[in-house]
Amino acid sequence: MSQSIHVVCPQCDAVNRLPAERLGADPKCGKCRAPLFSGHPLALGAMRFERHLTRSDLPLLVDFWAPWCGPCRMMAPAFEAAAGLLEPTARLIKVDTEEEQGLAGRLGIRSIPTLILFRGGAEVARQAGAMDAANIVAWARRSLGR
Repeated sequence: MSQSIHVVCPQCDAVNRLPAERLGADPKCGKCRAPLFSGHPLALGAMRFERHLTRSDLPLLVDFWAPWCGPCRMMAPAFEAAAGLLEPTARLIKVDTEEEQGLAGRLGIRSIPTLILFRGGAEVARQAGAMDAANIVAWARRSLGR
């Protein structure tokens, strides 16, 4: 019997259950039929972030950033590239700390950019400062034990 996992749709936020071995087979949402993986980070507000954090079995790699932050803007293409390399084994998310100050405060974001890796709804690793795509991917895989 294969293990099934829950994946939150990036479009409609429906929770989809699928066999783990189907992650790489371009699965689609059972509700809206959108692809569950696009190879791009999702820009989420606090409410949608909470749904992905609490309802998905995928690890979440979250970039906390702000539009006025030069290093954040410099790292954006690297984070985009990392999404293509880490999906479907992880979901990459961007949270604008200017728009989501409450969430940033609750998570103790003190400097930006800050990457936080969550697994099972809990923080497993944190890294402050800009990184290139190769270092983002290596850090995430090392932190997940892969």
